[in-house]
Amino acid sequence: MKRPASMHFRRGTDRRIAPGPVAQERRRGARRDPGIQWIALFRDADPRELDEALADCEVILLSAGETLLRPGRRNQNVYILLSGKLTAYLEEDANPDTAIEILPSECIGELSAIDGEPISALVRAASDARILRLDKDVFWKRLIKLRGVAENLMTTLSARMRRANERALVVQRERLELKHLNKELDVARQLQAGMLPLQRPLFPGRSDVEVCGFMEPASKVGGDLFDAFFVDSRTLFICIGDVSGHGIAAALFMVRVIGLLRTLAMDTMRPDRILGVLNDRLCIGNDTNLFVTLFCGFLDVTSGAFVYSNGGHCAPMRFTRLEGRLLPLPKGMLVGASSGRRYTSLQCKLEVGETLLCYTDGVTEAEDPAGIQFSVQGCLELFRGGGARPLPVLLDSLYEKVIGHTGSRLLADDCTMLALRRLAA
Repeated sequence: MKRPASMHFRRGTDRRIAPGPVAQERRRGARRDPGIQWIALFRDADPRELDEALADCEVILLSAGETLLRPGRRNQNVYILLSGKLTAYLEEDANPDTAIEILPSECIGELSAIDGEPISALVRAASDARILRLDKDVFWKRLIKLRGVAENLMTTLSARMRRANERALVVQRERLELKHLNKELDVARQLQAGMLPLQRPLFPGRSDVEVCGFMEPASKVGGDLFDAFFVDSRTLFICIGDVSGHGIAAALFMVRVIGLLRTLAMDTMRPDRILGVLNDRLCIGNDTNLFVTLFCGFLDVTSGAFVYSNGGHCAPMRFTRLEGRLLPLPKGMLVGASSGRRYTSLQCKLEVGETLLCYTDGVTEAEDPAGIQFSVQGCLELFRGGGARPLPVLLDSLYEKVIGHTGSRLLADDCTMLALRRLAA
């Protein structure tokens, strides 16, 4: 059978050209209609007139990921998707939330070809695609005059505009919800901060002890916690912890931990018993399987006696003016992971002028771009020789050192520290 004129294609300079005619493309798609009248735009057109109009048009090939149209650029063509998948994005960063699928037989680029304005959407191949490229003069001076083409164009444009509007409404609704959620998270962050003792120093009226805390969550709200308060005139309770995970769930779990700790610490001065009871209570109704690493203890500020217990947390550091070392830890499981666990305690004496630094792993495990952690050694080097400086200055210096190590002020994990120093009575 002799091929009509539309079956011959010229080779373009900027795209790969399909080796076969449009009719072959139709057969690849297993469509039963003859010619290319399966395309919605052309289904009412006279076949001979359509062949003549398409005589010099060409089929281009796009591989998955290739860009067909880019926002801001001028366009001189109308494109029709023959096979494969194309996606139009309302934003140039190819945000999947703004994606609109282009269906086979639909036109692309006709609006910019109409008004001459720059392209407004990013169009990219989601899979290997075959596309019929029509010069705008051919489209508007010849094809649009064929029977039914103008009406079919309006129908396909309306369908695509309807999908675009629906998608835009969904995106707008999601953004409004996200904006509202961010406001709620800001309030949650303020409430969370209000639960922690962030005054610096914590007990400015006391001359026998200096205490200071610091917390910078990795997101709006965090799962780290610390606390410090006097259970009587000479006994100071301190704790620091790190809830598994990040975000809202970890923050809510952190609030539960803080509330229980304050109640338990006022009931007993045995840190091992506090962790045991806390562990069992956190296991009740813990369907999310969250847990917390926790270090806590009681300091007699008069004698310097410090009794403490640990539940899977990082070992605190002890600093004198000359040296620093890790505090020996009693064994203890993660808190809230499994009920019925037993915890033990140890005791030491903090000398006058000695500093105890408690921290979460967001400090020591902060990584630089090469993946090297800040490490315990980084903390020891900073505090060694600087133990006489005020605790707020030391904690701020340590945080800036961590930021400098990572090269970013956006840390991958919550950064929390609690330091206390015994002073002369």
